Amino acid sequence: MRRAVITGGAGFLGSHLCEHFVRRGLEVVAVDNLLTGSMDNLAALIGNPGFSFQERDVTEYIDVEGPVDAVLHFASPASPIDYALLPIQTIKVGTLGTHRALGLAMAKGARFLLASTSEVYGDPEVHPQPESYWGHVNPVGPRSIYDEAKRAAEAFTMAYHNHHGLETRIVRIFNTYGPRMRRRDGRAVPAFVTQALAGEPITVFGDGSQTRSLCYVDDLVDGIGRLLASDHPLPVNIGNPSEITMLELARRIRDLCGSSSEIVFEPLPVDDPRRRRPDIGLARTLLGWEPRVSLEDGLARTIAWWRGSASTPGTREVRPRHPAGLG
Repeated sequence: MRRAVITGGAGFLGSHLCEHFVRRGLEVVAVDNLLTGSMDNLAALIGNPGFSFQERDVTEYIDVEGPVDAVLHFASPASPIDYALLPIQTIKVGTLGTHRALGLAMAKGARFLLASTSEVYGDPEVHPQPESYWGHVNPVGPRSIYDEAKRAAEAFTMAYHNHHGLETRIVRIFNTYGPRMRRRDGRAVPAFVTQALAGEPITVFGDGSQTRSLCYVDDLVDGIGRLLASDHPLPVNIGNPSEITMLELARRIRDLCGSSSEIVFEPLPVDDPRRRRPDIGLARTLLGWEPRVSLEDGLARTIAWWRGSASTPGTREVRPRHPAGLG
């Protein structure tokens, strides 16, 4: 494998993937419309002969000159604030964008890897969540734009695999954190860190008893690389099975920041999952993968990154580029 196309390459996860594959000697073409991504995230790669960037919308026809060995589809708004503000763009990139990316892989005879999500499990009734669990998703709820777009993307991917014989991989990504997350993207780690460092009240939704399982971005990228190199076409969970309540996470981040911020509580958003934890038995067996970075170490690295940059890459506000967000 010599050349990869990564859609959403200027985003949080996409930019880390670009660096991962360039370091391993692949030529990488990043494709992004910069709706929620930022060129700041790719600053370390600009000028590298093994890297190039194309600003384009993957919901429209996409083509890349020359041979392509892998297409990794990571383009999508990925936080509750993003897909509440950009609902049409979110569902389009999960459906039309997936179709376009699959078409590129077909045209090039490339392997295709879809970035799916633990959100396909919804507010799960099975815990922890194995890949065999079909999920508990409200199809008309406020989170459905993202959840159902990703479920449709998985169906698109398997249709191409079963009907066209396309080599496919599907990674179901659980909550991931690390450098380059936007400060105000609505997810817990950047929200808590930003508030703690500023000495502001730390906002916890509900009573804070809801749980998440947080994976440091370096571990996630390693797992994705292993999955791409495997021969498994069906979904694989990649995430950290260590579960933590949101209240405990807020307290740990406050302590690591040396902050005296008070913790305040606000109503729990509609359809917010009560528990989220991956069953990673398949990843362990199939890929020989499991997370290595502890929560304490990962949070310390993330906080240090925030502190070390007066103008953190990728922190700009997300605003629709089209009237009424129609895309």
